[in-house]
Amino acid sequence: MRLKNFRDIIFPMLFATLVGLMFSLACSSPEKSEKQQARVTSSDSYEDLVALFREFQEFEKPEIIDGIPDYSPAAMAKKREGLEKFRKRLEAIDPNGWPIPQKVDFVLVWAEMNGMEFYLRVLKPWWRDPVFYLPSQAGAGPVIDLGLDIPETLPLSSEELTKLKAQLEAIPRIYRQAEKNLTEAAGDLALIALHYIDHEASRYQRLAQYLGSYHPDLVPLIEQAGEAVRNYGRWLETNKSRMTAPAGIGKENYNWWLQKVHLFPYTWDECLCIVTHEYNRIITFLKLEENRNRHLPELEIADTEDKWYHQLEIALNYVLKWLQEEEIMTIPEWLTADKYYDPTQPRRPLPKTPTIDSRAREREILPGETHEFIGHLFDELRLERDKRPIRGARRLYNMDWIRSEGFAVSTEELFMQAGVLDKRPRRGREVEYLMNASHMSLSLPDLRLHSNEIDFTQARHYCAEIMPYGWSDPDDPMVWYEQQSNLRFPGFHTGCVMGKAQFMKIFRERAMQLGRDFKIRDFMDSFLASGMIPMSLIRWELTGYDDEIKKLCPLIK
Repeated sequence: MRLKNFRDIIFPMLFATLVGLMFSLACSSPEKSEKQQARVTSSDSYEDLVALFREFQEFEKPEIIDGIPDYSPAAMAKKREGLEKFRKRLEAIDPNGWPIPQKVDFVLVWAEMNGMEFYLRVLKPWWRDPVFYLPSQAGAGPVIDLGLDIPETLPLSSEELTKLKAQLEAIPRIYRQAEKNLTEAAGDLALIALHYIDHEASRYQRLAQYLGSYHPDLVPLIEQAGEAVRNYGRWLETNKSRMTAPAGIGKENYNWWLQKVHLFPYTWDECLCIVTHEYNRIITFLKLEENRNRHLPELEIADTEDKWYHQLEIALNYVLKWLQEEEIMTIPEWLTADKYYDPTQPRRPLPKTPTIDSRAREREILPGETHEFIGHLFDELRLERDKRPIRGARRLYNMDWIRSEGFAVSTEELFMQAGVLDKRPRRGREVEYLMNASHMSLSLPDLRLHSNEIDFTQARHYCAEIMPYGWSDPDDPMVWYEQQSNLRFPGFHTGCVMGKAQFMKIFRERAMQLGRDFKIRDFMDSFLASGMIPMSLIRWELTGYDDEIKKLCPLIK
């Protein structure tokens, strides 16, 4: 997790809190847009693709009615009709004479339209997922930023007060709508929602404490919002016995989601095979490393905030220097350690209950924080600077997650193999293999959840069972959160492992193409310059190999 300050912990739920405001698949587009959709003319213009994409992104945004989005069957049916019109207009554009980078953008637009279909046809979180209505658990889902950002300096301006009051007044209406909408609710998803009700409600209590001194008139509205959450929990408790739908989406839907939306060239069965083999490899390497280090002292544990943050600061600066000196990748001047950890800001307290993550990082902090710093923060900062109209846009449906997590997971072990831990205590390599084992402990339950072989409770126990040394516990908050992410956003942790496998495939193919001319820094810089797009598209750009894309997207000839 990225380090967060006090404001980051308290307020995310309000900035997206009109819940449907979290997923931009609500009601219909304006009449003007419908007329535009009706025109279907053939084109071979890239500019037409850009215009269509921008219009489609507007179409995806929800129409708010009486302060909340409309998730009624009629609204969703209208959305399906509009999507089909956009698809026909996309199919009228012929990209096959374009250069590869423009063809890549065409496939991205095609995949995003598939993502909308999948939410409307399969996931249907507004009808199936009670957790959908808990903004603190937005997790890996498509998010719309409503825009209200409560400043750290109080009191609020009159304009800010007006906006905040409108949000708070809408929250009870959201939960009344939720009770009508959840006609296909899955039992496991109701169980998860109930688990987080107290956590969700407590956020309003903290908000009241933060604002109460300056804006006491807001406190009744905040308390009303918190009570609406608790009433929602009572309603779930009363009605959970009728929520019997399976939460897993099944292998066929799982494959469609991965291949048509995430442009991922493997099936459920192939993923199970690859992840299982990777789990075998990691445990074998762990035991070999333990034997090699058997006479070395145990690692010192950073069990206080001072120790932990001291190790963090050392690790962040060390990895930046190492990446440049070893010519692994180019580090721009704007990527500095204080972008990730600002020592002038309040520290995040260490977890009261150990997690897989905390157990690893308190022993060897560098791989995990490299994952977050070089993997995720560097990606985020590059995306902010990417002005390309399609691939630089923030797309929905987590289309970049396998690329994002796959690369971040790759930085852990591959940087270790390249020498980043050589000057640190040797037993830190054992910690890195344990971190890799934790990815497997989350990925294998993900697959079996969606084939409906196991339920959510069994998935948590399975996770603990296959994680060495009791480092995972079924009731660990991290296990709860990560397994609910698997269930609600299919393939999430499988993508972490499989994304690394894809990265290594591209690495190998490019190395074989260039032979002795292959340079790691050139490869890494080119890989990152492709942007936050699926790995199969990066492979196409870097190697010229189009076999995966032609198999995945029938519009590419």
